Amino acid sequence: MSSGADNIVSSIMSEAQGKVDEIIQKASEEAATITDKGEKTAQSTKAKMLDESQKQANMRYQQLISEAKMNARRAKLEAREQLIEESFEKAKADLNEIASSSSDEYKNSLTKIIKEAAIEVGGGDLLVSVKADDVDKAKASLPLITKEVSDVTGVQTSLSFGDSINTIGGAIVKTKNGEIEVNNTIESRLERFKKSLRSEVAKVLFN
Repeated sequence: MSSGADNIVSSIMSEAQGKVDEIIQKASEEAATITDKGEKTAQSTKAKMLDESQKQANMRYQQLISEAKMNARRAKLEAREQLIEESFEKAKADLNEIASSSSDEYKNSLTKIIKEAAIEVGGGDLLVSVKADDVDKAKASLPLITKEVSDVTGVQTSLSFGDSINTIGGAIVKTKNGEIEVNNTIESRLERFKKSLRSEVAKVLFN
């Protein structure tokens, strides 16, 4: 090969090598750019995922705290209700003990209970039902109760004992035809006053 041909070949080879080097350089730069973008995208995605996870964790934490507080309040209310109910049961037991005695306190209460019921019925010919043990306790008071009911209602009144009832104490008073009846037993009175007494019991127990 002549020297002129060698020079041409050498020139072509040199130019080709230069283009190859340029292509390689550009490819390397593009690869680096793509890699950099990929890393940034990955970091951004990772940050977003971490942020989202943190938000979900915070929401769940707040939810658990809210549920715990609600459960604590419910448990507290249930405990208060249980104590109040136990207080009423204790009161009922104490009343049962008093009503089972022959004390003047209970006899006077029984007289008052019968009179209140008879007045509420409106007087007239009435039947008084008490437990068997209370018949003798109330018998002596009937004439006085009859007079007082007649005076208050303005209706001529008569009282006689009806069938005995199963009760702690107190009485049921009704007209002889059964049209009007007032349940003034201890259980019934306690149940009627229970709502208004709850706040008083709560004050005693929790204040």
